[in-house]
Amino acid sequence: MIKLYDNGIYLVNGREIVPEAESERYFAARGEKPDREAGRRGTIAWNILKAHNLSDNMDSLRLRFDAMASHDITFVGIIQTAKASGMDHFPMPYVLTNCHNTLCAVGGTINEDDHVFGLSAARKYGGIYVPPHIAVIHQYMREMYAGCGKMILGSDSHTRYGALGTMAVGEGGGELVKQLLEDTYDVKYPGVVCVYLDGAPQPYVGPQDIALAIIGAVFQNGYVKNRVMEFVGPGIAAMSTDYRNGVDVMTTETTCLSSIWRTDEETRSFLKAHGREGDYRELKPAECAYYDGCVYVDLSSIRPMIAMPFHPSHVYSIEELNANLEDILKEVEAEGEKISGGRAPFTLRDKIENGRLRVQQGIIAGCAGGNYTNVVEAARLLKGKNIGDGAFALSVYPSSQPVFINLTRQGYAADLMEAGAIVRTAFCGPCFGAGDTPCNNGLSVRHTTRNFPNREGSKPGNGQMAAVALMDARSIAATAARGGILTSAEEFDGWGEVPEYTFDPTVYERRVYQGFGKATGEELVYGPNIRDWPEMSALTDRILLKVCSRILDPVTTTDELIPSGETSSYRSNPLGLAEFTLSRRDPEYVKRSKAVDRMEKARAAGRNPGEEAPELDEIYDRIRTIPGMEDTDPMKTEIGSVIYAVKPGDGSAREQAASCQRVIGGLANITREYATKRYRSNVINWGMLPFQMAGEPEAFEVGDYIFVPGVLKALEGDMKEIPAYVIRRDGIRKISLYMAEMTENEKEIVRAGCLINFNRERKGV
Repeated sequence: MIKLYDNGIYLVNGREIVPEAESERYFAARGEKPDREAGRRGTIAWNILKAHNLSDNMDSLRLRFDAMASHDITFVGIIQTAKASGMDHFPMPYVLTNCHNTLCAVGGTINEDDHVFGLSAARKYGGIYVPPHIAVIHQYMREMYAGCGKMILGSDSHTRYGALGTMAVGEGGGELVKQLLEDTYDVKYPGVVCVYLDGAPQPYVGPQDIALAIIGAVFQNGYVKNRVMEFVGPGIAAMSTDYRNGVDVMTTETTCLSSIWRTDEETRSFLKAHGREGDYRELKPAECAYYDGCVYVDLSSIRPMIAMPFHPSHVYSIEELNANLEDILKEVEAEGEKISGGRAPFTLRDKIENGRLRVQQGIIAGCAGGNYTNVVEAARLLKGKNIGDGAFALSVYPSSQPVFINLTRQGYAADLMEAGAIVRTAFCGPCFGAGDTPCNNGLSVRHTTRNFPNREGSKPGNGQMAAVALMDARSIAATAARGGILTSAEEFDGWGEVPEYTFDPTVYERRVYQGFGKATGEELVYGPNIRDWPEMSALTDRILLKVCSRILDPVTTTDELIPSGETSSYRSNPLGLAEFTLSRRDPEYVKRSKAVDRMEKARAAGRNPGEEAPELDEIYDRIRTIPGMEDTDPMKTEIGSVIYAVKPGDGSAREQAASCQRVIGGLANITREYATKRYRSNVINWGMLPFQMAGEPEAFEVGDYIFVPGVLKALEGDMKEIPAYVIRRDGIRKISLYMAEMTENEKEIVRAGCLINFNRERKGV
């Protein structure tokens, strides 16, 4: 059972939940009064945030982190941006892992060129470099850096180390650049939601089952959106730290800002085993703590779960799925038809055999699935079994070489291989479509982090469609034991007998470059694909936007804005990667936006932008008919493309979802709301205006122009009502836009045209 409380709650003595509506009576019986503000200061989150806040105002935080982490899809762009902004060293431990473009399978030398660049950057600026196949980013940070009371910032959305007492945040690259320049992460004090864990999980229930149940309960209603999830309650003691890590990493899929857990002797044991007992301290709420909401979780009631395509929140128990197989699969097929746009059929009901669902692939991998405990549980079940010689295949990716070494020494890797599984090295590819793409019309069950549309690597535009369902490693192993027939772990016995893990750091000592505090200043090594960011214009007071895409889906993921998978090979080449923007959602967008970019480049070079688009003369003639706009000068009016989307940015933290729009002419987004803070931050850091609009976008279509006068003035005000004009052949229609609150620095970044321009101006670079 999972229960969401309607309002805030007080947590007394770490165990008693007192709803705010009952607090007056409760505290009166104790001779006290409820004190919400004192209670806020009693949360674990408040105390960690206070310790890292450089401002004297806890309502407006200015945070400095203890360490940072990036992988090989994001670190080149971050370092290039920071270098262009005047950085000369890494001021804090900055870990560069190579766990995404690991295979070097696409694009010739360009992936390995990025790795070589990363090592040269670690040497030049004083960083930590983790070579390919050694560890996935989050496992390395758990093993080597996360500790009680710390804060870590990562350029990957699944930057979550709350189970180790670390508040970690996944953000776009611009926020990491700010830390490299010794600036701060500026954010309003977030709401903090209590996640009260009670009871103990059933032996056959794994961390993914717990996580999916929570995601299913909170995602759709935005219960924890941009808030901190604080895990407390007696149920924590029933979980090993490895198990807690598996739950914690999936909190990203709730759209929360960060997470933090109560720590205990189990936490100390984990840190001690990794040679870092000094990083332990007990973290727990004060005797009375106030939370802005509460998610009560009865762990014992949770059954093995499955998140059906095409989102981690599409959650059912496996038992419920099997009982309603035809109806649920029909719904998924209908959603698949919308996603493919009729370009590729996707069917599931034809995979029903004797009332059960046959799947084509199983994968246990990455920061969520590849942990020691998960792999051991799978190996113990599969020992002596045979997954068969049919179409079903199972791949297992231990999350780090130390984990792999331990699995090898204890014989579990051999048990998996003898059963027919393929055991591979540490790699994040199965999470974002860079490897293990299933067959056309195939269904893969994965203990990974996401199952967004086409994230597994299929291409509807080429007539291909496949999908992923998320499950725990235990149920995936049960499915493998049945040769690919979807099976709940509950149907097998023998769970929960996991031997103690022994951490061996030898591979890290021999292969990881430890350069923090040892900047050499030597030259960076550039491969031919690595490109600098193109120049971007400063914002003018009047702007002209051309609508280049209009997406009315309820949610638009970052994967739809810029596809994951093989495109990651081009993420060190801003203009090369931008060619893929919206390619799976609106293939004509790039062509439209680049045409707008040519207009702006002409204007910035002092030429009439009408040379690139003859209709502009007529557009400006109409604009001058608007009262007060008679003097509008095309040469003083920045031109850019705009995307309308109802709720964009769910998913990945990667900044390319915004930078790709910007480098080919993007100047603004118009939305009903932003799915995540991190995507909105990316939009701002790349100098785009984060417009919002109430209601439906009935006033404009793709190809229309939107004129927005007085933008600079609007940034000086409350931004609650910004007049704009849709310029169409059939007339001019006034609309109202607005922008949610921004910090003064964020406003300056947008005025400057992007974070690079802002930093150059400020530092005189």
